[in-house]
Amino acid sequence: MEAPKPATESSGPSDSLTTWPHLVRVEFLVALAAMLVLTVWSIVLDAPLEEAANPNRTPDPSKAPWYFLGLQELLVYFDPWIAGVMVPLLIIVGLMAIPYLDRNPAGNGYFTLKQRPFAIATFLFGFVGLWIIPIVIGVFCRGPGWNWYWPWESWDVAKHADLRNVNLTDLLGVTDATASAWLGGALVAGWYGLGGLFWLWKRKSLAMLQLGAARYAIVAFLWLSMAGIVVKMALRLALNVKYVWVCPWFSV
Repeated sequence: MEAPKPATESSGPSDSLTTWPHLVRVEFLVALAAMLVLTVWSIVLDAPLEEAANPNRTPDPSKAPWYFLGLQELLVYFDPWIAGVMVPLLIIVGLMAIPYLDRNPAGNGYFTLKQRPFAIATFLFGFVGLWIIPIVIGVFCRGPGWNWYWPWESWDVAKHADLRNVNLTDLLGVTDATASAWLGGALVAGWYGLGGLFWLWKRKSLAMLQLGAARYAIVAFLWLSMAGIVVKMALRLALNVKYVWVCPWFSV
């Protein structure tokens, strides 16, 4: 009777790699590189420690911890109920909705730019553009009075910011309160209406048919909301636009 053959490792697809040593080795090398960078950084740069807190002297600028500076920077462009409530709520809801919205079977378990260009671009836009960049601005570009200072400028030089707060409807020549409210609402509705126009243009494409009308409406709303934050930031920095839509109950 022939003796049983010793168990051998089952062979998978020809293009597959085992976790050990291929993945673990790369992760270990990356961890060593990160530790080296952090060690050199901590030796070269001193921690930005200040004197003991004095209740009679509030520091200027008074900044939140760096991981909250993105939200503090958004207060420059939006009212607190938007920057502190609506934007984080949209982030949480958007992240929860991803598994129900993304029906692309390609790249399960891995991501490649060729197979998932929209998903990766949306993630980079939301994470880098709307989270990391506002944090960088708050850390390096906001000085006394929360005025804009380039990283190479000294905070000892006082800056006088343009404190004019104008509405977008004022720039368009509409000053009546009622007309301004209607025009602002029309501008916001027109911005979100771009999603409907894109649907009419691409409704017969394979991607739209697979996504469906309901899921597309949610994706378009979330994506246009993210893009709208960038547009509002640009209007604020370039034209001192405080509000796009002003009505008796709220302002956006």
